[in-house]
Amino acid sequence: MFVLLLILLVILFGFGFANPIWWIAAAVVVFGLVRSGRGRGSDSEYGEYRDYRDRQDRWDRRYRRQRRGRWNRQDRRDSESRR
Repeated sequence: MFVLLLILLVILFGFGFANPIWWIAAAVVVFGLVRSGRGRGSDSEYGEYRDYRDRQDRWDRRYRRQRRGRWNRQDRRDSESRR
């Protein structure tokens, strides 16, 4: 998608030498690309953070269940050794 918009921008800039109105059209395309790029940046960063957090939660749940007995035994040993 970005490549197609870049090609459109180059074509509009090229036509601008024949008629300056095409340079205005190219400026509108650049403005639209910059505007849409700003809005998506924060959403995608939050989406990446949310995905990371979800993966971390799944990992914690998986390994907390698998090693619960070992942790309980270690906790008992630690509490007995302190006495």
